[in-house]
Amino acid sequence: MTLQTQIEQKLTALAPDVLQVENESHMHNVPANSETHFKVTLVSDSFDGMMPVKRHQQIYALLADELSGPVHALALHLYTPSEWQAHGGERPSSPNCRGGGK
Repeated sequence: MTLQTQIEQKLTALAPDVLQVENESHMHNVPANSETHFKVTLVSDSFDGMMPVKRHQQIYALLADELSGPVHALALHLYTPSEWQAHGGERPSSPNCRGGGK
């Protein structure tokens, strides 16, 4: 099972309306086929009334094993359904990699 699939499976615990897990490792200075950089877009009623930092902490707790090992970077875009609708169903684009200090 890929790391991306593991992340997706763990995040289903939040009963998401929208769940997109994108492996963005290819955009960074890492070996081919790496699974180190991910972008997560998750829309769930479970975030209702929750401040953004608490949402992030909830994701960090669910993905503690992955974050303590292979995952180097995790971009989180976490919304309630009404916030997602207000954003037009769009999340920000990822910035270009700066090359790890090169």
